[in-house]
Amino acid sequence: MAELDLSQEIRDLRTTLTNIKQVVDLARLQVEIDALKVQVADPNLWDHPARAQSLTSQLSHKEAMLERLASIDSRLDDLEVLVEMANAEGDSGVQAEAKNELAQLRDLVSALEIQTLLNGEYDSRSAVVTIRSGAGGDDATDFAEMLMRMYLRYAEHHKYPVAVLDISYAEGAGIKSATFEVDAPYAFGNLSVEAGTHRLVRMSPFNSAGKRQTSFAAVEVVPLVEQTEVIDIPDADIRIDVFRSSGPGGQSVNTTDSAVRITHLPTGTVVSCQNEKSQIQNKAAAMRVLQSRLLEVRRREEDAKKKQIAGDVKASWGEQMRSYVLAPYQMVKDLRTEYEVNNPSAVFDGDLDGFINAGIRWRKQSQTQA
Repeated sequence: MAELDLSQEIRDLRTTLTNIKQVVDLARLQVEIDALKVQVADPNLWDHPARAQSLTSQLSHKEAMLERLASIDSRLDDLEVLVEMANAEGDSGVQAEAKNELAQLRDLVSALEIQTLLNGEYDSRSAVVTIRSGAGGDDATDFAEMLMRMYLRYAEHHKYPVAVLDISYAEGAGIKSATFEVDAPYAFGNLSVEAGTHRLVRMSPFNSAGKRQTSFAAVEVVPLVEQTEVIDIPDADIRIDVFRSSGPGGQSVNTTDSAVRITHLPTGTVVSCQNEKSQIQNKAAAMRVLQSRLLEVRRREEDAKKKQIAGDVKASWGEQMRSYVLAPYQMVKDLRTEYEVNNPSAVFDGDLDGFINAGIRWRKQSQTQA
């Protein structure tokens, strides 16, 4: 039996891991963990639940990062021992185990490397995702619902808590729009690369002639605003309407006017929430989303000013960022990164890591070139 030689692969992983540690700055990370531990130990911390939740979440995330780095270091050491054992015993089963462990470590190191690229101002935040149907009639509203399920499945795979805030159902199939929160560290950094126009090509189930149909849906992703940076919104700048929650086909799902729609008059931004039990809860959730959208507007204005100062930098993502083709062939392709797969079913079931990772790398490369 030929000897198993994984020395070069292990060296490459160690080099990448060393680079990750330099970016993370382990000494600084430990100082931040110690400081957070002091704050979390404050007996009065939970007098302010929002701040307490933010601090405990930050501490958990930073401790997890430190533990992952230490774990990978230890597993690389163990892998070298495992390779030696496999070669000494000439055991094909142990060799297979070593190869499997190498593959797992590659995935872990790659995931950590991607996380180090999420260093934008709001990347560490939770996310508010809104999906809107575009051109294409029933196919477009059906596509919007397919995208919503795709992102909810993605969140489920990663054990990210999700709260659906509002759904506007279409008269025929699918939805006109939907808004939901993904409450997890770096949810915005990851999902922000999904923002843009998505295109579906398929044999339309809504066309009696069975012709191929192209439809579109837009995905918007904004960072969830934190309690400490709430934007001041004068009462005169908003209009609040209440109405009864509705379900598929326009049917009413309750008998009270508990759903809330808030319109920000200066910008025309409209936010609705109907999934909480009371009008007060829906109003609070809608205001939270409005705050997040206005924060994103402010961020974009600041970015526009920076770009104006730097000159016209051609790093546009374009309107159409991804195509989902179900006929005449099977393919999902990101038009910015050129990343593609031939299994649309898996993608629509939430298998988005490859697209998101490629998008994060593409965005970082574009920023570096700019």
